[in-house]
Amino acid sequence: MKLFVSEGNPHCVKVLVVLELTGQLYCLVTILPLFHSFLDKVVPFLNRPVLPVLLLPSGQHLFSPNAICQYLFEVGGKEASNSSSQFLEWEATELQETVTVADIVLWAAFYPILADPGFSLVRDWFERVGLIPACVRASQKVLQGKGLESLKNFLKKQPTPHTQRKDSQPSTNAIEVLILFVWGGMDVFTMGFVWRLHSLPQEGKRNVLVTSALPYVNNVPHLGNIIGCVLSADVFARYGRLRGWNLLYVCGTDEYGTATENKAREEGLTPREICDKYHTVHSAIYKWFQIDFDYFGRTTTDRQTEISQNIFWRLHERGFLLEDTVEQLRCERCQRFLADRFVEGVCPHCRYPEARGDQCDKCGRLINAVELKEPQCKVCGQTPVIRTSKHLFLDLPKLEGDLEQWLERSLSSGDWTPNAKHITHSWIRDGLKPRCITRDLQWGTPVPHPDYREKVFYVWFDAPIGYLSITANYTSQWEKWWKNPQQVELYNFMAKDNVPFHSVVFPCSLLGAQDNYTLVNHLIATEYLNYEDTKFSKSRGVGVFGDMAKDTGIVSDVWRFYLLYMRPEGQDSAFCWADMALKNNSELLNNLGNFINRAGMFVSKFFEGCVPEIVLREEDKCLIAQVCWELKQYIQLLDKVRIRDALKCILNISRHGNQYIQVNEPWKKIKGGDNDRQRAGTVTAVSVNMACLLSVLLEPYMPTVSVTIRAQLQAPACCGSAMLAADGCFLRSLSTGHRIGTVSPLFQKLGSEQIEALRKRFGGQQVWKNSPMHLIRKSQKNADFLSTDPQRATQLAAAVSEQGDKVRALKAQKADKSVITVEVNKLLELKKELALTEGKNPEPSPQKGKKK
Repeated sequence: MKLFVSEGNPHCVKVLVVLELTGQLYCLVTILPLFHSFLDKVVPFLNRPVLPVLLLPSGQHLFSPNAICQYLFEVGGKEASNSSSQFLEWEATELQETVTVADIVLWAAFYPILADPGFSLVRDWFERVGLIPACVRASQKVLQGKGLESLKNFLKKQPTPHTQRKDSQPSTNAIEVLILFVWGGMDVFTMGFVWRLHSLPQEGKRNVLVTSALPYVNNVPHLGNIIGCVLSADVFARYGRLRGWNLLYVCGTDEYGTATENKAREEGLTPREICDKYHTVHSAIYKWFQIDFDYFGRTTTDRQTEISQNIFWRLHERGFLLEDTVEQLRCERCQRFLADRFVEGVCPHCRYPEARGDQCDKCGRLINAVELKEPQCKVCGQTPVIRTSKHLFLDLPKLEGDLEQWLERSLSSGDWTPNAKHITHSWIRDGLKPRCITRDLQWGTPVPHPDYREKVFYVWFDAPIGYLSITANYTSQWEKWWKNPQQVELYNFMAKDNVPFHSVVFPCSLLGAQDNYTLVNHLIATEYLNYEDTKFSKSRGVGVFGDMAKDTGIVSDVWRFYLLYMRPEGQDSAFCWADMALKNNSELLNNLGNFINRAGMFVSKFFEGCVPEIVLREEDKCLIAQVCWELKQYIQLLDKVRIRDALKCILNISRHGNQYIQVNEPWKKIKGGDNDRQRAGTVTAVSVNMACLLSVLLEPYMPTVSVTIRAQLQAPACCGSAMLAADGCFLRSLSTGHRIGTVSPLFQKLGSEQIEALRKRFGGQQVWKNSPMHLIRKSQKNADFLSTDPQRATQLAAAVSEQGDKVRALKAQKADKSVITVEVNKLLELKKELALTEGKNPEPSPQKGKKK
């Protein structure tokens, strides 16, 4: 082979580096001066000189630098991955050609990092790679030690690029894309790659670190898991980015423990193989649900071992660890000590018959497995025996004083949900006890102490450290997030059963380590989401799990919407197929989608696709004031992580819009005189600007719908950050004359037959009544569900009365039928809830004698 390169040509540097790295020493290298006459003859069939060129033994020429690099790697036995090939193609076809919007975008995105010495991440990477001996020698050969100066002659010699005519203007789309990337704070999408620079805390900015509880790797998450952790955190993270916060959102799979060992045994795989398999499953599920992590990692990494053992030794050196001999449950049939979650029995406190070995799901109290009454091994069903073993404990009583001081500050200044506060206070009130941090297992982070070489860390000592190690795998400067409480606000998202480990156990570990760790400022815990009138159960086929949702034919945005609408913030809630159809058809189709579609269609149909002039009247100003109030409420609620309530503000805005259109009837006024036509234009322009605002507010909740609306309206990308700045401001984003795109419906109706089929499909072996709203089981097990609640009943009765008045007023105003239908459905739902609270059957009794 022969390789031809030229001086000053940056494309030649890479091929020389690869040539040396792949050991192709038999290749003859010829370095030509930039203006050598032989340049035109290297590839005889080309009409212009091009270098580098690789002449193959077959006589064929390779004259694409990246193709040469890839060829050398392959002949050297190093096959490139698909992603590497795609990146090489993008770099060759987009980055190295004429200056385009993408170049400006990347330049603007990287400018603060490369220009400001305080942002050294990319510069450090560049310098680190540049120190590779092959890179040093290649750059010396090509650039002759002159650095960037040597590139000038090469650039001067390049042919004039084929660009658009000098007198032509950049396309509107190109300008908007440029604004989007440079000013809008959005990600850069090019050739399928997502460019999000590694975020680090910045002086003078609000630095927010978001985590969601790490899902256990071998459990496919169901809808309750998704709303309790990753989806709620995703909404808040998206909102924070829209607000311009410097935000990092990390999560990952929790992979150590007995559950993984047993799952591996069941499937005939090693624990590592089972983790790899299900980590991919989790990643695919969250990707389908559009969970926008900055990084989704895992706990089975070297950084996890390193950081966990460092915290362990710091606790040990400071006297916060105890040694004791404990009694444990051992299954003689399985020949192993049972992990807490692999033993079940009767709770010693509340007598719940299915309490786990570490915690009771009913009363929420933590327990030791040996305290269970009538324990059973969950693997084989045998009754385990008690055996003794020596273990290490975290001395929580010794740390209690430091914990209480920190909790006082965090609870008073942060946003902790009421259940998180209650659970934490109950732990403190009952007094802390030493907590075991080691286990007799094989699959886990090894305990580094020489007396405990055969043990691993208990998962609830080890797993929360996964937040730190996952961040460390994302950026080598992870300590700027996790050892920086002065600059960083930490938000933890989880279900209520995880609260004590995040509010007591894990903070005690970090406080005892005395290494300036960032502790949680805001602990956001949900209640439980149930499935219809029972629990999710993969084994019984009851409920929708993450890997099943995409097969229902219902798009992920609708799933996100309903789960967030039913988010169990103050009390447990239930997923119900009939209710999902109701919310989709009323709130999305008839309310939100109807308003946005009408606003856009009026522009297209009556004003040739251009936004008309606005001449405001008093009623328009009143509407704008209402919208501004809802916008401010939206911001105030999401700032406090009241995600479900903030969603109602979006629906209220579209409801105001529907009423505004219905009262003003622009489809009639457009046929009238000049004043009427002007009025129709104002109503249309105000409405379509409201639709633009809704596209912004929907982004955290329904990202695909948000993008679709913006595309239909051809909305300027900077409108989101502008309207969500400070306390919020409803701006006119679509000015007079702005041309919108093609408008089409956003949502589809969910039919009763479709819903009934899905309900049966995911109902397992349950026997259901014909009524889709059946919420009462005959089983005595749930008899307490039927108990009355006088206070709640009084509140609901007042709500029913108020909603009834609203329906009657709409009918008297002859409002649009779709608007009335929405409110009537809300009234029916309130009546059913009132009936349930009073212990009555929520379904209306059949009326005798009435013909069907």
